[in-house]
Amino acid sequence: MWALLSLAVGAFGIGMTEFVSMGLLPGIAGDLLPQVYAESPEEALAQAGILISLYALGVVVGAPTIVAFVSRYPRRRVLIALALALLVFNGLTFVMPTFGLVGLSRFLSGLPHGAYFGMAAVVAADLFGAERRGRAIAIVMSGLTIANVVGVPGGTLLGQLMGWRAAYLVVAVVFLVALLMIVLFVPARPGDAGRTARHELGVFRIPQVWFTIAVGSIGFGAFFAVYSYVATLVTEVAGAEERVVPIALVSIGLGMTIGNFLGGVLADISVRRTLVYGLAALAAAAALVGVVSHAVVPLIVGLFVFATVSATATPTVQLRLLDVAKEHQAIGASLNHSALNIGNSLGAALGGAVIAAGWGYAAPVWLGVVLSLIGVAIAVTAFAVERRGDARPPAEVDGLSSEGPGTSPIPTA
Repeated sequence: MWALLSLAVGAFGIGMTEFVSMGLLPGIAGDLLPQVYAESPEEALAQAGILISLYALGVVVGAPTIVAFVSRYPRRRVLIALALALLVFNGLTFVMPTFGLVGLSRFLSGLPHGAYFGMAAVVAADLFGAERRGRAIAIVMSGLTIANVVGVPGGTLLGQLMGWRAAYLVVAVVFLVALLMIVLFVPARPGDAGRTARHELGVFRIPQVWFTIAVGSIGFGAFFAVYSYVATLVTEVAGAEERVVPIALVSIGLGMTIGNFLGGVLADISVRRTLVYGLAALAAAAALVGVVSHAVVPLIVGLFVFATVSATATPTVQLRLLDVAKEHQAIGASLNHSALNIGNSLGAALGGAVIAAGWGYAAPVWLGVVLSLIGVAIAVTAFAVERRGDARPPAEVDGLSSEGPGTSPIPTA
């Protein structure tokens, strides 16, 4: 359990560095883009949203690339190197003086993200065994979701009081703690000396891998379309004071924590049903946020529901990728975070675009409804193709298919 806790601390740091920007985005925009902010806060906010997209782009690029080259090495050693990289690159965000250099540091900070989670997921599943792998992954991912209960609201409050850079100093300290714990508690796990980068990248020849990446990136983009602009949703749409933003972030974090564990349990029962019905419920939850967004208390409750439903996707997409990736387990696990961070980049960019277009600060919420429904359509299509035999069925991982024991396929309609 100490090994899983060590991995979860690293996940906590990743959750904090990925999400704390959302609550601090107005302050970042005012500090790094003062002239633009003075002329048009909306335009400055949209430009600052690029920092979120750059981090996500780093995850998308780094996850498959890094894992492809490190799968042959002992997994504990790889996790140590990745935790060290996360420490250094997030430290750069704390000290870089200009918007461009901060953007570079955010891109670099994202590079080890997916590889860390990919290796951590494989190690966790190995420690817990096949029948409880969904729950093992959920424990590791709980660090990320708990970060949204404690780290992100706390970092947002700290950033409001002492400047946004202070939050990233705390992030660097968290990664230092994670590095030490991994050194002390994670047991040695061998890599696969026979693996080559060319072999690992063969995962991209599997059609269902692409379907799953599309489901995660477009469907989960709904979450980031809302979360990226939660600060302005609270202050501009609901008309609340800035000090209410951390409360909204706590509500989202609690929802993500509950949804993560719920998703782990449901995914062990049926990945297919959890994906399709979960994304449909996400569209409904986003619509709920849009309806109640003008009143602060209902908005906070709506954000809790929205985050709970959203978080069920994380372990579910992870398990689906482990199943369809066949023998490419490490890179398959890392691609979950490529998919979710394509969603991060997509949601943040499109959310900023609809705000800059003058559609209002609530527009990203309705964008989330659309993205969720597109995710449902892709998931249903993927499973229909799989059943017809146009794509090979997912390989069983340790004797379990993506349906889990005792389940039947989800209807295509």
